[in-house]
Amino acid sequence: MSDASAIDDLPGELMMWVLIVSELLVFGGGLLAFMAVRLTDPIGFAEAQSHLYRTGAALNTVVLVSSGFLAACALAWRRTGARLKARLALVAAAALGVVFLIIKGAEYAGKAEVGISYETHPFFMFYYLLTGFHAAHVLAGVFLLLLVAWRDQPRNIEAGAQFWHMVDLVWVLLFPVVYLLA
Repeated sequence: MSDASAIDDLPGELMMWVLIVSELLVFGGGLLAFMAVRLTDPIGFAEAQSHLYRTGAALNTVVLVSSGFLAACALAWRRTGARLKARLALVAAAALGVVFLIIKGAEYAGKAEVGISYETHPFFMFYYLLTGFHAAHVLAGVFLLLLVAWRDQPRNIEAGAQFWHMVDLVWVLLFPVVYLLA
């Protein structure tokens, strides 16, 4: 029998996994609260949801998944010695993160323009809380990707990609629950 445990077999850094799991638990709790409150006012939530910009959110899904692909490619390329290619992929992944934030900012500005705030309806309180917290993670991820592009050791890139994939995963969960679930 081996002394190795499941933790020893995890790719990447253990502390990054601790961070990822804790962040997923926070987002999961927020999504569960959102769905529980939605049960108390399904008609009001559906009406509030109809004011969302679903096309922009779908575009943001493509943007984040594409950036996650680039982060994964960066790690593979760095491991094969294609250092410049890896750095460029990380910068491109970060740039797509900025595109995500621009689209999200335009969505927020559109809501503000028509007087929709977190006080408008409980749906919007959760909408701003969940998507705003996610946007903060995107911003942190952009800086992390740029940092690991500069300090481009495979171990650093792997940690940055781990975090970025968590950001992707959270959005892939938020998008259908907040924007599509009727």
